Amino acid sequence: MFRKWGQKETAAAKTPGASATAGASKPVTTPPAPANTAGHVPAAPHAALAASQLRRTVDPASLGFVTTAELDGIDGLIGQERALRAIEFGADMATHDHNIFVLGPPASGKTTAVKSYLARKALEPSPVHDWIYVNNFETPNRPRAMRLPCGRARALSKAMIAAIDELRQTVPQMFESDEYQARRRTIDEGFRSGQEAAFEALSRKAETQNIAILRTPNGIAMAPMHEAKVVKPEVFNALPEEIRKGVQQKIDVLQRELETILEAVPKSDKERRGRLAELNEEMARLVVTDALDELKAAVADLADVAAHIDAVHTDMVRNIALFLASSEDGEAEAIVKQPVDVSRDPRFRRYQINVMVAHEDPASCTAPIVEELNPTYGNLIGRIEHVAQMGALLTDFLLMKPGALHRANGGYLLVDARKLLLSPFAWEALKRALKAREIRIEQPVEQMGFASTQTLDPEPIPLAVKCVLFGDRELYYLLAAHDPDFARLFKVQADFDDTIARTPESLMSYARLVASIVRQHALKPLDAGAVARIIEEGARLADDREKLSIEVGRIADIVREADYWAGRAGRAVIAADDIVRAVDEHVQRSDRLRDRAQEVIGREIVMIDTTGAKVGQINGLSVLQLGDFAFGKPSRITARVALGQGRVTDIEREVALGGPLHSKGVMILWGFLAGRFGAEVPLAMAASLVFEQSYGGVDGDSASSAELYALLSALAEVPIRQGLAVTGSVNQWGEVQAIGGVNEKIEGFFDVCNAKGLDGSQGVLIPHANAQHLMLREDVVAAVAAGRFAVHAVATIDDGIEILTGVAAGVQQADGPFPDGTVNRRVADRLLRFAERARLFARPARDGSADGEGVS
Repeated sequence: MFRKWGQKETAAAKTPGASATAGASKPVTTPPAPANTAGHVPAAPHAALAASQLRRTVDPASLGFVTTAELDGIDGLIGQERALRAIEFGADMATHDHNIFVLGPPASGKTTAVKSYLARKALEPSPVHDWIYVNNFETPNRPRAMRLPCGRARALSKAMIAAIDELRQTVPQMFESDEYQARRRTIDEGFRSGQEAAFEALSRKAETQNIAILRTPNGIAMAPMHEAKVVKPEVFNALPEEIRKGVQQKIDVLQRELETILEAVPKSDKERRGRLAELNEEMARLVVTDALDELKAAVADLADVAAHIDAVHTDMVRNIALFLASSEDGEAEAIVKQPVDVSRDPRFRRYQINVMVAHEDPASCTAPIVEELNPTYGNLIGRIEHVAQMGALLTDFLLMKPGALHRANGGYLLVDARKLLLSPFAWEALKRALKAREIRIEQPVEQMGFASTQTLDPEPIPLAVKCVLFGDRELYYLLAAHDPDFARLFKVQADFDDTIARTPESLMSYARLVASIVRQHALKPLDAGAVARIIEEGARLADDREKLSIEVGRIADIVREADYWAGRAGRAVIAADDIVRAVDEHVQRSDRLRDRAQEVIGREIVMIDTTGAKVGQINGLSVLQLGDFAFGKPSRITARVALGQGRVTDIEREVALGGPLHSKGVMILWGFLAGRFGAEVPLAMAASLVFEQSYGGVDGDSASSAELYALLSALAEVPIRQGLAVTGSVNQWGEVQAIGGVNEKIEGFFDVCNAKGLDGSQGVLIPHANAQHLMLREDVVAAVAAGRFAVHAVATIDDGIEILTGVAAGVQQADGPFPDGTVNRRVADRLLRFAERARLFARPARDGSADGEGVS
């Protein structure tokens, strides 16, 4: 398992001596030195921290209320003035590039705070419009975008459908009316009578010449007559040739006249059709004008829309036959005697209106606040859908669907930055829209140059939106460093803090925040004792007794779970015990691996000593973070020293299990040793440091002080008390520095010692700067108060080595050695012996080079 030494190491060194309000306890002093340190100078007693310094409690009576039912909820967040001012500034800046990036820890209430402020901001006057797409009758693949006053798009769309539906009824009636039929018959009969008169005149002329004009299945034929009867062919052929020629000449003349008459028929028919088309157009214009007059009057103030209605009028008149064509829907209508859904009839799609953005009522005509939870490319920019017909994918302007940018236009768009970046093409599309200040619906395949289906090129819609991204700090700084467009588009940084200072005012604000949570989730009220425990848990979540966590999500979870346990207990008010139960149950659901880690230590599978004393061996403390649960785990650290060439070998680093921070800590140890003991004597030693039974990675420098203690013990040959564990980093001057996760580390070692049996000799050494961060569990505080466990705060390595060994560290005398019998003197003497032996064993250097020194 990967161990992170120094996880949460964000605590800054502060003035020692944190205040406490818990009850006082008798101070614990350093136990006597181990038996095998006889002859050494004993260390002066070091007082351990009192139980009152291990947990800062809250007196319920000091809160000034009985239950949260007496409190007013708090509007917004507490202690986030910097972030809220940034949000206010970004929302007020009416520029396209002052978008906002809200950064901070998860569950800190960022989204709720932004929505709360923007809800008030949205009530201010804002240019909000409806947007529609309509068919472009001249270029159908380039639909036209039109802006409408707020609240009018839906009514316009319904009015257009109503007009189409009316035409479906009135057009057939108009063309079936007696007036239309009479006028059409007049036109038809006028042309038909002219043709018949010409044919009758030719027939009479032929009759006077004894020629008959006959209508046969094969067309019109002419034949000679005698005594009003057609002469049979065999009789005609028997006549003299001169008579036959005379008759044939008459027939030829009549045929030419007949051809002239027949050639005039198509021209006459074309003229007839023209006259009918004029009639149809006249009648169509009347009925279409009557259907669209009301609609056109409603949009008289909108020049673009009125022009489109004129174009619709012209196209309807030109294609009036669409309203006469029968369809399956029409047949169904005739059967059930009910109107069909005109909006679904493919014949009339060209006239319909695609409503992209619509506000239903005037009350909704405020700046919209749109949170896109799934910011894919299509959900963000919009998309063009296709339908399959005859093996091809087809589309039209009605298949264009709006995205979040359309809905948020004129207002605010809220997006989770991590989800946005994980969605292909979405981040680039958002930046492109913000820079161009327009929404252009394009398919990703079109942008890449691939388009294998029928597609559209709709007009872009102007964009005026304030985009708010939410993300963690790491993501913000990565974008700022690697995306040049990011800094130009998101110029407002709203940084939410993790904690607030613990003051009387903030305690009351915290109580009001709890009251707000109770009201929001309809929970039972909390009594003052429960609120006090919530405040203490807030300090523990903050890893600082002087701070309170404002991780609103986690606080709300505790309150809701406590409400459940109060209900199980039959209480109408949530008590402190319910808060404790909620916290304990949450830990119990998450601590399986912690139990397994403590089990293998208890069964001595992993070797951790909690009694006795050993040279070069010490218990270090690490923190393991598993999801939202962290726990401390002790590890044995050992050091071995021998004569060498001045090298400290970090075994973890040699086998690639040590991270860079851990390697840095080991290198600092060499700096400390060289500065204190190697000013005049070469460090002719070889040392090795290792985490025993460590099978995962090790990183962080919070074990560097423990490693230095083990190294000093090995050099001085002074045993270290195994009942003590150590955490803290060290610098080259031997000062112990603050680390993170101090509460979990202390509790982790306490649990191991408690399982093996507390005898009063066990405890933990922590940096003095971390004393102000202590918010330990109550069972640990109780054990300290009873003298069964101890927590020591040390400022220097000398303080720590005295507590661990019971031997005085020793202060170097002016221009002289360390005092006899001290740890530092024994280390100096050991290193001097190494140097002398190295000189005795050394041979003359053939190349004149000196021994190397350093860390590997």
